Amino acid sequence: MTTLTPTVLITGASRGIGAATAIAAARDGFDVAINYVKDAEAARSVAQAVELHGRKAAVIQADVGKPDDIPRMFQEAERQLGPLTALVNNTGITGPIGPFSQTTDATIERVFQVNVFGAIQCCRQALACFERNGTGGVIVNVSSVAARTGSPGEYIHYAASKAALEAFSLGLAREVAASGVRVCGVSPGSTLTEIHATAGEPGRPERVAPKIPMGRLARPEEIAETVVWVLSPAASYITGTVIQCAGGL
Repeated sequence: MTTLTPTVLITGASRGIGAATAIAAARDGFDVAINYVKDAEAARSVAQAVELHGRKAAVIQADVGKPDDIPRMFQEAERQLGPLTALVNNTGITGPIGPFSQTTDATIERVFQVNVFGAIQCCRQALACFERNGTGGVIVNVSSVAARTGSPGEYIHYAASKAALEAFSLGLAREVAASGVRVCGVSPGSTLTEIHATAGEPGRPERVAPKIPMGRLARPEEIAETVVWVLSPAASYITGTVIQCAGGL
């Protein structure tokens, strides 16, 4: 296979786990395409952190919940950075916290469009890049402990979307393994990001921490370390699995 500069596209990389993963990947030698939806300033801040590690950064606006945005995002990433060797599907939304009976059709559809369909379409684009570039590649799909717990009373539609993503990751990994492409999931537990406030409960970290065996939520950097390990040659014989990074849950 052709040897290329390690280059990763990370969706939802302007904040939280995505931003931490971008910075850790740069530290480990990756050029990084930083996708964002709305906060261009935050994305540029992450790009500056990437560049401080001596790596190239591209900042790309796109909404993975909009199918037409996805091919453009990949084309722009390769135009600015060259051939992609990795993808991290990090973008994920929950919708408002609450009982399923109060969840709207629009919320469910949007969550699946972003978390499942968008991620699947990104994987298809990444595979096309890897094939065109004559390389293997690595895909990491960021899931959630919710896929195993079901998140009753909070957002079971989100849990269902992440369970779907895990099943897809397993099937895709087995389908493309012989081509030199690895596909894994990383499943974080509750993490100290803005997702809790966005879902309507800023105090959720304090509420859920006592339920976690380690007694605390993860820092985004802890999840990022797991993701970049999967991207690395150290994980070269690992595919078709979901790595739990959930404090014991």
